[in-house]
Amino acid sequence: MIVFINDCPIRLIGPKAAAQLTKRTGQTFTDYDQIVDARLESLKQDFLHGHLLILNSNPATVSRLLTLLQKANVSQLLSITLGCQNKEDCEAAIKKPFKVIKAAGGVVFKDNKMLLMFRRGVWDLPKGKLDDGESSRQGAAREVQEETGVRVSVGERICTTWHTYNLNGNRILKRTKWYRMGVLDDSRMTPQFDEDIEKLAWLDQRETQLALTNSFSSIRYVVDSVNESLRRT
Repeated sequence: MIVFINDCPIRLIGPKAAAQLTKRTGQTFTDYDQIVDARLESLKQDFLHGHLLILNSNPATVSRLLTLLQKANVSQLLSITLGCQNKEDCEAAIKKPFKVIKAAGGVVFKDNKMLLMFRRGVWDLPKGKLDDGESSRQGAAREVQEETGVRVSVGERICTTWHTYNLNGNRILKRTKWYRMGVLDDSRMTPQFDEDIEKLAWLDQRETQLALTNSFSSIRYVVDSVNESLRRT
């Protein structure tokens, strides 16, 4: 599970994955700027910088971390990896303070170009909340058509992201399932202006990477995931 809180990626891994991480790095953990063993010390604001690894995490660790992220200046924090004693318990703890909303979205391709939209000052991908009784695949296709005017065919699922935001005083955790899509008809392609979408663009790989320097970490994660799946095929 990967959760984006304040646009910072927080990855939860289980004890087996944490053990493999230790084995792979030979106890040096060179990918991390700060390493904390939650059994030995409590999390502090001073730890929240660079790439942070927290070993032996439990629900109390997660609760403490969420409190710090609400109050602390985390402008220097790049990522957090939580090595959980019990991954399911930590996942439940990270969801607990939030209202969970289910959503779906799509990465649309045409002639090796990706469809991106510019909304509220950043580049984004089409996505939105599921309607009652709607499957993720159905919702993803509907949202793409509503936001871009493009009718699509829905392919394989790329990944699932979770990201947080505040809405009317509520803390929201949105779960979004992402799908790779092809174009059925883009003759009526137009941005959904009442959703603050200013423009749409078909971008090649180089143009996409440049655009995503002005985007969200979660969107960059989705695009990296789909590019990785393409490299494997």
